[in-house]
Amino acid sequence: MVSDLPGWSHAYSGKVRDLYVPAGQGVATAPRILVVASDRVSAFDHVLEPGIPGKGALLTRLSTWWFSKLGVSNHLREPDSSTPEIPATVAPSSMLVANLDMFPIEAVVRGYLTGSGWLEYQETQSVCGIVLPAGLNDGDKLPEPIYTPAWKAPVGEHDENITFERTVELVGADDAAAIRDLSLKVFAAASAIAAEHDVILADTKFEFGRDRETGQICLADEVLTSDSSRYWDGRDYAAGNRGLSFDKQIVRDWLSANWDKHGTPPALPAEIIAQTAARYEDLIERLVD
Repeated sequence: MVSDLPGWSHAYSGKVRDLYVPAGQGVATAPRILVVASDRVSAFDHVLEPGIPGKGALLTRLSTWWFSKLGVSNHLREPDSSTPEIPATVAPSSMLVANLDMFPIEAVVRGYLTGSGWLEYQETQSVCGIVLPAGLNDGDKLPEPIYTPAWKAPVGEHDENITFERTVELVGADDAAAIRDLSLKVFAAASAIAAEHDVILADTKFEFGRDRETGQICLADEVLTSDSSRYWDGRDYAAGNRGLSFDKQIVRDWLSANWDKHGTPPALPAEIIAQTAARYEDLIERLVD
């Protein structure tokens, strides 16, 4: 449940994360924001019930680990004299971040053909306007990673896959190119790190914002978590077992089999919650040093 924290005021809630600002400050102008990852789980642009216990802390741990490994500017900030104490109740699932001017783009990078990209490829032989070789199958590795951005829809609306040319219209040519290049750079670095642990990073989405003080583009939001990425077991994949994910694909598969995507989604069964939580924990154990 969202509530004010001592010294902080609740400012906004997304599908999964809740944002807080120091008491007495507004979300538009506060220099620092406390991002708390909840245990809520979303799929197909809906927040589902019930949540997954401990999920917020797991995803925060994974995000902060990746931020420390990637070597690119990000939104994490240390507390200063004006920062209220972060309550112990939310500390494991919290990140103190700079208040960036966020770009309205989800910077999606795909190294393998699957998910919505596979569906689009079957109809058009392309993904987000990028023509791909003929004869690819679900789960195939692409000749090289591709950048397939999406427009970030408000809560309750569907994100929309867009072309790179559309991102130029949204944010300008220089920033569009910078976001694309950073996304491909980070994906390559993360893929190499994951491979060292026999984990395949099939695809992921990044978000970026501009630092209001320096003007620099920074990696923001969560990064390379089980919610924002599709991870596969490298050994399973090599053995021909595709689609066994360290993420919420279990939830997506159950929903696809038990819901027509109209109206309110059904409640998740206890066994689906337990299986998903176990996969999240497995990924942490495989990756984090």
